[in-house]
Amino acid sequence: MIWKRTRHSHRNKQDPVKKAIKLADLEMLQWAAASGEIELYYLDESGFCLWMPVEYSYFFKGEQKRMEQTKRRGRRISILGLLQPLTTFVYGLVVGSFNADRYIKIMDEQACQAQQQLDKTGRIRVIVQDNGSSHTCNKAKQKWTQWQTQGLYLFFLPKYCSQMNPRNRVAPAQSAPIEGANV
Repeated sequence: MIWKRTRHSHRNKQDPVKKAIKLADLEMLQWAAASGEIELYYLDESGFCLWMPVEYSYFFKGEQKRMEQTKRRGRRISILGLLQPLTTFVYGLVVGSFNADRYIKIMDEQACQAQQQLDKTGRIRVIVQDNGSSHTCNKAKQKWTQWQTQGLYLFFLPKYCSQMNPRNRVAPAQSAPIEGANV
């Protein structure tokens, strides 16, 4: 008996050349982090609600599971988390989704912390993330230069390759909410 989770796949949309190049770059960043040259974080967003979409269910292999849909209730709770493997996990929670303003508020806080770290140790902070619309919108792009001067750099995964983000592979040693988590 096998239980399986239904998953969406975008593998046919991936560019294998860009994926290979980014994977090599990501491995270099991981080596730099392991040797203490940089701080490396992985960012991702997830959400929860009282209503479960049908495509996320478990079922026996060879069987079709059907669920009667109920009226949608409640609002989505979203979490934007930053994982530094074996070191820390920080997050922000919102009702609804993370829009550009909320994302920028969290990244501004990360940039302030990166500035302090850069001044103290000379190490920059690199955040690995996907190409979410709030991460790449014009409002966020206008902040990239400012964040870099503060020691915060963004590393974007190739499109449709979010599985390259190892956010689920390592358990964090501690967790702490982002200051002002109700963004």
